[in-house]
This record gives sequence, C-alpha cells and structure tokens, in this order.
Amino acid sequence: MATVAAATLSALALVGPAQAHAVEASNLIVRVHAPVVLRAGPGGPVLRRVTARTAFGSPRTFSVLGRSGPWLAVRNEDMPAGSAAWVNGASPRVTIARTRLSILVRLGRRTLELRSGSRVLRRFTVGIGAADSPTPTGRFAITDKRPGKEYGSYFGCCILVLDARQTHLPRGWQGGDRVAIHGTDAPWTIGRAASAGCLHATDAALDYLMSRVPLGTPVVIRS
Repeated sequence: MATVAAATLSALALVGPAQAHAVEASNLIVRVHAPVVLRAGPGGPVLRRVTARTAFGSPRTFSVLGRSGPWLAVRNEDMPAGSAAWVNGASPRVTIARTRLSILVRLGRRTLELRSGSRVLRRFTVGIGAADSPTPTGRFAITDKRPGKEYGSYFGCCILVLDARQTHLPRGWQGGDRVAIHGTDAPWTIGRAASAGCLHATDAALDYLMSRVPLGTPVVIRS
C-alpha cells in the first residue's frame, strides 16, 4: 500500500492559501477504517485522534489537499478554515481512492455545478446565505449524506453535509454551525440570499447529487 500511495501521490503538491480553490482533474480521497491520528505536519505533533465514523454516523472520508511522501494533508470539520492536518497514507487504517467528481458553487451567480474534471455535468440554481450570515468560501468536502426527514421538513429530502462551519450565525440561531447543501420547505429561498449559510436546492437536484457524489468529494465555494 505504501508504494502504491507514494506513486499515486507523486504529482500532487500541498495546496497553499493561493491555491485553496483549485481542484485536480482526479481528486484523492482517504477512507478511514479505524481510529487514526491527525498531526500538525508530516510526522509532527498530534492534533487529535479521529474515529472511523463521523458525528452523523457516516464512514469518515477526507478529501486530500496535498502530500509529503506518504503523508496526506486533509481537512477536518473541527479545524479552522483554511488549515490542514496530516494523516499517514501508508497506514493500514486508511485506504486511498480517486474521484473525478467535484462541486463548484458560485455565490454571485447562485449556481452549483457538478463537474467531472473540467466538464460540467449538471448546473443547478441554489439559495445562499443572507447578507448577515454569508455562506463561507473556500475548499471543503462532503462528509455525510443524510436523509432530510431525520432532521426536519425544513431540510427537504436530503442533506449533503460539508466540513465547513458557519462563523457568522444569525442572532438566536440554535440549529448548529455546520454548513450543508440541502433541500428546503421554503422553495422561494432557492436563487436568493436568504439562508443562515447553507445552500438550498430543489429535491430533484439533491436526488441527483446524492446518487452520484461519493463522500470526500471536494466542494469549492467561490464568491
């Protein structure tokens, strides 16, 4: 596994702040099968230990931001935006996969694109965060795929949870700070800046995405 990982990662450089919105034609995904340690750098101090399941019960999956030898730079939802932690890609506790799929959100246009490499497969209109609770920008990833009915009708059919957090929550908001792409029981918000930071889409769009994108799919949100 170590030899294969080193070979597949040889062309991937660490993503710095100026490159944070870039997505490779083929994106690496790390699937965690047992608890692993996230470090501050390759072989560096321990930041935290994570389990093989997310807080929502999904198989823990990371989108890879970069590499140094067998070490892979990844994001975790509990880390500050723009930061990365490192996991040993040669560990038997993880496996490495690839996807050509990515999601690009353009807030100014109120659009979400599902892409395969540079090719746009589908484009959807989405609702975005209101002026006082804007949707965060940057590179994120899908951590969970959940049925909306488990959490309330206001989530529509489906929820694609991201590793992004909302740092500008509306006053009095009690719905948590994780950002997601989800349906809505207020369809008038689609195409408008009216949410607490999440992206609102139609159930048809969510059904399409849920059936196609794997956990770990990178999601780039641009202004």
